[in-house]
Amino acid sequence: MFAYYLELAFRGLNRNRVLTALMVLAVALGIGACMTTLTVLHVLSGDPLPGRSGSLYYPQLDPRDMDAYTPGVEPPGQLSWIDGMYLLRAKRAKRQALMTGGMVPLQPEQASIDPYHSEARYTTADFFPMFGVPLQYGTAWGDAEDQSKARVVVISAELNNKLFGGKNSVGKTLRLQATDFRIIGVMGDWRPNPHFYDLYMGSYADYEEVYVPLSTARDLHMDHDGSTDCWGNGNTGGQDNLEKAPCTWLQFWVELDDPSSVAAYRSFLQHYSEDQRTAGRFERPVNIRLRNVREWLEFKQVVPSDARLQAWLALGFLVVCLINTVGLMLAKFMRRAAELGVRRALGASRRALFGQLLMESGVIGLVGGLLGLVLALVGLWAVRQQPSDYAKLAHMDAAMLLLTFIVSVVASTLAGVLPAWRACRVAPALQLKAQ
Repeated sequence: MFAYYLELAFRGLNRNRVLTALMVLAVALGIGACMTTLTVLHVLSGDPLPGRSGSLYYPQLDPRDMDAYTPGVEPPGQLSWIDGMYLLRAKRAKRQALMTGGMVPLQPEQASIDPYHSEARYTTADFFPMFGVPLQYGTAWGDAEDQSKARVVVISAELNNKLFGGKNSVGKTLRLQATDFRIIGVMGDWRPNPHFYDLYMGSYADYEEVYVPLSTARDLHMDHDGSTDCWGNGNTGGQDNLEKAPCTWLQFWVELDDPSSVAAYRSFLQHYSEDQRTAGRFERPVNIRLRNVREWLEFKQVVPSDARLQAWLALGFLVVCLINTVGLMLAKFMRRAAELGVRRALGASRRALFGQLLMESGVIGLVGGLLGLVLALVGLWAVRQQPSDYAKLAHMDAAMLLLTFIVSVVASTLAGVLPAWRACRVAPALQLKAQ
């Protein structure tokens, strides 16, 4: 029966091709606009580390003085060197990583590649296992390299392709800031979006090419290129004095596997803040936060508000297109009232006719979905031409591709319910008498 209805539906498309074309175009325009904006929203609001986000937490403390203090104010989003190093060395979590971003001069050995400033991540050893960073070649460094300020580096797959043609470069030398570093690892494909672990470098920033131990970066005075928030006398010594300055400039992440670990770590932060306040270093009342990845992204409002607004507007446009489609379907189906009346007189049930017309509506949605997909791909291409930092991410994945056809067919079928019902309600006797 399904195949029979499908055959009738395709035959129905050939009747009054102008109306059919208008319906397909209406559906396509609505689906194209809707799926363009929904794809962008889907990309921007996705889970950057599926399966891990729920166990990664971002601690916050408030070490500032009482100047401009307001009760209930949010603590700084970053940590000072003193607090970060204490929390790191306390090892109260399963894993912990202290980090910041920067730009470092890179001098390739290849004469064909000019020296340039490369984006860098200065971090500690647990960064790689905690975030599940895959390694194509080699390994990451360990605590020993952190302690010894070792001249080792892990590079991205993109940089490895650029400098070494994608071959195993472990053991080779990479010159950073006039210092030779030994490559110990090459990352695999790892590009979580948003750039959750350091939103201060940009919510959808480009990913780093080189990863260097934080202790090594500070020992070599590598440039810190992130956000710095100071109070009191501020940072009078510049970047070389950040370890001692009253400034927050480091990101700190911990891995906590279960609710009891989260509660214990929150208690640890509470006691540490109380001890620092008793010692006179913290002036403000104890003020801590401990958010997981999704909570942190939601709090920072990473997804641009205009992306959400555009998605709602596109959904509204789809509704308008469907309303027009309802009118067109009503006109198309009512023109076939005589045919439907004859079929009713010959014994066809209203249910059978209703199913046939809904099948025709679904086929219109399928064809409109194909055209809408083309329009959505064009729309995503146009988004990628924009100067926004997230524009490059506007690509449709398999899930959104499937959703395009599901939305199109379902929406078109729903739009056909009223016209099909009205057409099936026409009395056969009136149509036979008219004939």
